Amino acid sequence: MSTISDKSVPVKNFTKHYDYNRVVLEQIDNIPDSDYVNASYVDSLLKPKAYIVTQGPTETTVNDFWRMIWQEKASCIVMLTKTFDFIKVMCIQYWPSAKVKSEDYGDLNISIQHEEELANFHIRTIRVIYKKGTPKEQERTLLQFHYTEWPCHTCPFSNAILEFRRRMRAVVGSRMEQEGPIIVHCNDGGGRSGVYLCIDANLELKEEEDSFNVFGYLKMLKRSRKGMVETLDQYKFIYDTLEEFVICGITWFPVKELSQRLKLKSVRDSYTKLNAYQQEYQQICKMTPRFTIGDCAGGHRGDNREKNRDVLVVPPDNFRPYLISFQGNNYTDYINAVFVDGYTKPREYIVTEWPLKHTPGEFWSLVYDYECSAVVVLCLPPKDSQQYPPFWPEGRHSKKYGPVFTIDHISHNHYSNIKTWLFRINKKIVSLTELMAGVKAPPRTVQLFQLTCWPMGHRVPTSTNSLVELMNMVERWRQRTDYGPVVVVSHDGRSRCGVYCAANACIEQVIQHGEVDIFQAVRTVRRHRPQLIENMTEYKYCYDLVLHYVLHYLDKDLKEKK
Repeated sequence: MSTISDKSVPVKNFTKHYDYNRVVLEQIDNIPDSDYVNASYVDSLLKPKAYIVTQGPTETTVNDFWRMIWQEKASCIVMLTKTFDFIKVMCIQYWPSAKVKSEDYGDLNISIQHEEELANFHIRTIRVIYKKGTPKEQERTLLQFHYTEWPCHTCPFSNAILEFRRRMRAVVGSRMEQEGPIIVHCNDGGGRSGVYLCIDANLELKEEEDSFNVFGYLKMLKRSRKGMVETLDQYKFIYDTLEEFVICGITWFPVKELSQRLKLKSVRDSYTKLNAYQQEYQQICKMTPRFTIGDCAGGHRGDNREKNRDVLVVPPDNFRPYLISFQGNNYTDYINAVFVDGYTKPREYIVTEWPLKHTPGEFWSLVYDYECSAVVVLCLPPKDSQQYPPFWPEGRHSKKYGPVFTIDHISHNHYSNIKTWLFRINKKIVSLTELMAGVKAPPRTVQLFQLTCWPMGHRVPTSTNSLVELMNMVERWRQRTDYGPVVVVSHDGRSRCGVYCAANACIEQVIQHGEVDIFQAVRTVRRHRPQLIENMTEYKYCYDLVLHYVLHYLDKDLKEKK
């Protein structure tokens, strides 16, 4: 099996395909090599030529890419790379940007009809018109599933890839003969594409024959295209993801079944003596990642150790926000905080602990540096508490926190069980380099929301309605701003915060898709801080919160949205 020679197709490809199964385009008159595209037909375990694997389009190959999609009557596109990653272009954006109505690629006019944004992937509905405005005009619609959180040389989160694959398969019939192949690409049509094909083809086989054949399928992939599944980590990830699918099963259900499902979940199994809530929570605990001291090196450094309330609750360096504002040589980039994904946005929340006496400067740096739109405080410590000193001005006067930040009171509103303040954050430039360069630090506005009905020591608030109302107030405020991240604060940075993030994600899923999946929402919030949702009470309360929202708020919110 010989690969096509580099001489015949300059600058067009990372040569990864074999000649025997390459996609051959219809020749364009008088243009040499116009039948060439770096793409390979690949079988699934059930269907020949189920996929076409290709490299991400470049400036010189994008017209060929769209020609191939039209010629092969593609059923959908699965894109597994960012367009730009690690200061390198991975793949050009081969669809129009939001500002452009449509773009022409050769004989094809491409426009985006709809785009849905989720935390780990986007789904775009694309209209393709062949020879627009001529008697030969034809039109088709296809979907692009774009996974956005899979950097080069890493593995993504298994539950996110399974959700991505579920959404794709809900649209693309698994074995519908009349549909064209699924176009799959990463940047070079190699490692990540091979991983995805292994997962998709084996899940298809499981649905049909209740078996897997990872090793055999990978051997077939390697014969179909070079570089498919490039590392041992990627190979292990395939097995881990398939194992997760078997262990967890289908965890989502339609919102209309919520009340009935909750009744069933309360019934104890006669053999294990556990109800479904307990079984689910035990499973989540087994699957939660464990971080080493090395993973969390920043928080264990000598100059940062005193900035943690608990040495056992320290953020992993890969998932913590690094502070950017210079506040003097005694300050570092560290704050005990972690990013948490939402349902529609990655890193939608930043979870942190109530600042210590010497760390409010770091807290306001976090809010300023990451342009946070809201701060949500889920506790009410005793007045004049030494352990939990106030970190925002409760009166109408401005107050300085650390050497750089001054917080101005703009307005406040106090409701039943909820207090809100609107603040202006002013930053003083103290870095000589920045002063010389004329760097300006514009003031920023943030709204702080405090729930006052969740007493210290209580595992759940005394009013569920107030917590749901607080969530709605935060959402309405964010709609008026630029949807910056929400800082979620509890006294210890572990309890309560997970409930807020997981329930919010579930409520978004209810509104957008009419589905509930508490199990996966809780798994997602525990990725970066395993101590979130730290007991059964909090896990069960996530279900209660979503039920309360569905019964009392959902219809009103859907009407407003329409």
